[in-house]
Amino acid sequence: MCLGVPCRVLSAYDRAFMRIGIVDVGGTTREVSLDLVPEAQAGDYVVVHAGFAISWLDEDAAREALDLVAANGCENGE
Repeated sequence: MCLGVPCRVLSAYDRAFMRIGIVDVGGTTREVSLDLVPEAQAGDYVVVHAGFAISWLDEDAAREALDLVAANGCENGE
């Protein structure tokens, strides 16, 4: 089973032919590839799987998904 995690993009930049984003994952920051969603900018929400942002989410959808994760006790990858 694959799990995509909704994350907020804190910053985005180009590095060695790659688009990189720093994202907030439950209070922790991570670097992820934004190559599949190059339009993502700081403040946007993306779904991240295995170090890659695989899709863009609007804020309402991201909040709904994050609320579901929190309601099921799955914060911070638990």
